[in-house]
Amino acid sequence: EVQLVESGGGLVQAGGSLTLSCAASGLIFDDYTIGWFRQAPGKEREAVSCISNKDGRTYYADSVKGRFTISSDNAKNTVYLQMNSLKFEDTAVYYCAADWGPFLVTRAQVMGLPAEEMDYWGKGILVTVSS
Repeated sequence: EVQLVESGGGLVQAGGSLTLSCAASGLIFDDYTIGWFRQAPGKEREAVSCISNKDGRTYYADSVKGRFTISSDNAKNTVYLQMNSLKFEDTAVYYCAADWGPFLVTRAQVMGLPAEEMDYWGKGILVTVSS
């Protein structure tokens, strides 16, 4: 059974930092692209970032570029999302998701990260940024 478990969320002041973790099990980690999505109250789900565990290529949404950094520790089957300079509008439930193959990063760079392509999802974790 594939499981993706997010951790590291919480309450932080605007301008602060948080690091989210996504621990994966039940899959061949190196074969997957891991993505982060978020959904704020009353808003649609938004793609944030993704990383190919095969070759390390990354994608960032414009809204987080320069502030968030995605990384992967293949030995620990874990992907991290380092979030700096957090803004009130970053408040959301953050989800990690997995898609088989390295191709999604290229597609995301052209047309954004499509949530419907993801094969597996975590349950999400809340990040609250106070203004």
